[in-house]
Amino acid sequence: MSTTRPVDTPDTSSQPETDLPQRRSIRSFVLRAGRMGTGQQRAMEELGPLYLLPFQTAPIDLPRAFGRDAPTVLEIGFGMGTATAQIAQARPELNFLGVEVHAPGVGALLKQIGETGLTNLRIVQHDAVEVLEQMLAPASLAGVHIFFPDPWHKKKHNKRRLIQADFVARLMTRLAPGGYLHCATDWQPYAEQMLEVLSAEPGLVNTADGYAPKPDYRPLTKFEQRGLRLGHGVWDLVFRRTSAPD
Repeated sequence: MSTTRPVDTPDTSSQPETDLPQRRSIRSFVLRAGRMGTGQQRAMEELGPLYLLPFQTAPIDLPRAFGRDAPTVLEIGFGMGTATAQIAQARPELNFLGVEVHAPGVGALLKQIGETGLTNLRIVQHDAVEVLEQMLAPASLAGVHIFFPDPWHKKKHNKRRLIQADFVARLMTRLAPGGYLHCATDWQPYAEQMLEVLSAEPGLVNTADGYAPKPDYRPLTKFEQRGLRLGHGVWDLVFRRTSAPD
């Protein structure tokens, strides 16, 4: 495990120059109560200062935060972080910034960082939309992963789904030209909405004819493996940014 402490990025209350709205009225997540295990708590205390970046209201210096200059991939809502750690370990040439609001998941991923000695992974425990708007500079991301976001099954709750036209428009300003957006879901109505929304976004091109084959870098989760054995579907969508952000 690396014991090198990343250089702290100064926090500031100044607002970044952006034409994006700074707040949104509908959140795509609900904070759930959850107990942290002893190992997760210890990881938060010991590894949090090394790998947990505080939320701030100005763009961070990504090379400074990671201690190196490498393409950065953002993962929104990594859950307990198992797939995130596996992807970061398999792709050491990339930096990975994971964003998650739930403390047990943050603690679990920190624990995996300690067990595997990962050095190319950082975490922000905060609302991903605010991180996107305020902490990330335009065209600063090589890729974005959004795996199995809450599908909000009930029709009256569909407006809470993360993949909406306005969110994708915000996201596009942070993707570098040639950067990719990879979404995955096991809920077919949400997959259909994702395909419709992403296909309608100017500057995005689908890398497949409809849904994409699962890229090799995305591991199957235990939940996903169980669903596949039961005949449930999983849909991957991989789109690429074709033009420079405005």
